[in-house]
Amino acid sequence: MVSAEDLEILRKKIDKVDDKILELLNERGRFALEISRFKKENSSSVYDPVRESEIERQIRKRNTGPLSDISVSSVFREIISSCRALQEPIKVSYLGPEGSYSHQAAFHEFGSSTELVPFLSFEEVIEEVQRQRSTFGIVPVENSMEGSVGGVLDMISRSDVRISSEYFEKISHCLLSRTGDINNIEILASHPQALAQCKKWLSKHLRNVELRETASTAQGAKLASRHKKIAAVAGEFASSIYKLKFVEKNIEDSVQNTTRFWVIGNVSCPATGDDKTSIVFSLKDEPGALQNSLFLPFAEARINLTKIESRPSKERPWEYIFFVDFLGHSDDKKIQKVLSRVKKRCINLKVLGSYPRGARN
Repeated sequence: MVSAEDLEILRKKIDKVDDKILELLNERGRFALEISRFKKENSSSVYDPVRESEIERQIRKRNTGPLSDISVSSVFREIISSCRALQEPIKVSYLGPEGSYSHQAAFHEFGSSTELVPFLSFEEVIEEVQRQRSTFGIVPVENSMEGSVGGVLDMISRSDVRISSEYFEKISHCLLSRTGDINNIEILASHPQALAQCKKWLSKHLRNVELRETASTAQGAKLASRHKKIAAVAGEFASSIYKLKFVEKNIEDSVQNTTRFWVIGNVSCPATGDDKTSIVFSLKDEPGALQNSLFLPFAEARINLTKIESRPSKERPWEYIFFVDFLGHSDDKKIQKVLSRVKKRCINLKVLGSYPRGARN
């Protein structure tokens, strides 16, 4: 049994460790300021997703516990965010309101030392970046359960922004309320997609409550924060934003539910050796056009296509544009030769960006 005297000794030891941590944090900050001078001289971005991912990977690899890899990664994410802010303050736009999954993804990718600003539409998020009022924006482009976010693809294809990185956010729904008591729930508010993704759990535990659809999961959480009889299906991040208690966590039907986000900016990313490139193009309406223009050139060059999707061009009826992701960087000579070959057979072709390949959760 630990005595009061033993407890005081342990606390003094923790105080000494805290002093060392503080000293080392400030030393890291000074190194970050030195690096910022190099980045300014070379016009490099303070946001370096490759370097940041490598730091996190090494930290997880070297972690011996008792703190979990997730806990340690969260601490270092904030350290990186603080050091990045020392180098240069950055502003990131996302689709609001606060507590949305886009807000959650932006926080996880950039940390709390970054200015995260909500907007009412994807169009506003992209425009803020294009007009350089935001350094970066973060937008969802694909969900493992629901497919692509077509509107975002269309808007980015027509804009001048560049894809800076990709980020995968696991979507885990929670049942939240002011009281945390399931017996108090009379109305359940959330986005219809979130309600559908939790159908099994809700039909078993909340079969007789009234369902109220909202424009977003965050708006459902906001509504629940005002009325103790209303609960919300939303992300864990929303609970802290709106001061809600957990009734139940992880109520989604599928644990594989993940959303892929693009971080968009105004600068191109250098090659890292593990990159992905996204392009958009349109073709002449003739037999074998897709085979000869896309599949054959990439197959002969042995370049891996990871995604292809067609969407209406919205300029002329029954004409389509194609969105393609493939492994490699557009600065690579091999990639350039293939793209040059593809471009000759296209009406138009646009490289949306080459960026480091994201790690799937």
